[in-house]
Amino acid sequence: MTMDAEPEFPRVHRIGEAGLLIEFGDRLSMQVNAAVLAFRAALDAAAWPGVEESATSLKSVFLRFDPARVPHGQLEADLRGLLASRDWYGEGLPRGRSLWHVPVLFGGEAGPQLEEAARRAGMSPDDAVQAICAAPLRVLTIGFAPGLPYLGQLPEAFDIPRQTELDPNVPGGGLALAIRQLVLFPVGTQTGWRWIGRAAMDVFGQRADTPFPLNAGDEIRFEPVGAVEFEAAWKDVAAGHLVATREPIG
Repeated sequence: MTMDAEPEFPRVHRIGEAGLLIEFGDRLSMQVNAAVLAFRAALDAAAWPGVEESATSLKSVFLRFDPARVPHGQLEADLRGLLASRDWYGEGLPRGRSLWHVPVLFGGEAGPQLEEAARRAGMSPDDAVQAICAAPLRVLTIGFAPGLPYLGQLPEAFDIPRQTELDPNVPGGGLALAIRQLVLFPVGTQTGWRWIGRAAMDVFGQRADTPFPLNAGDEIRFEPVGAVEFEAAWKDVAAGHLVATREPIG
């Protein structure tokens, strides 16, 4: 096993009468998350009778099934067989992913806590932006709100805790940072994450042909822009257009 976490993983738990949870680690790492994404892709491809839905978190895969069609015991045995069929921690990411290039306005009114986040990371604001934009970030999972991506992992310097108090209203497109991750909000919301910028992407485009453009396993490369360029891009986003560009990877 090539995994850095404890050897008892992966492990299977029963969740109520119609759910099973497969944990791949007790802490987030890029390797654990890649195993989650690879296993979920294989599970969906298997299309077992009675399995009605699957979903991922940062470190686990959940599946919902119909116990009238497939008993717990049989499904658990099938899962353990699939888990034993290969080294999921060395499997690599599934195919069919996308790399998105997304314009972002950092700092100022669009990201009033950039300076504080940079200071906590031991950097200047410019150096922090450069580090965040230096390489693509993986969509680790999607959740909390419709379409909301958790992105990471950032360098260890950005292992910044959440705030104890909430920002009252980070707008849609708001980019916020904590614990080596970024989140990109679909709508205005309260958050304890530090608001550092605003991205010209609607991750829950209710009027778009594809309301949820992102999938877990996709990657995003943020590209800093100035205020004038961002405002023009945001007008297109608000009109329901996809400003971010996409290219296939994997």
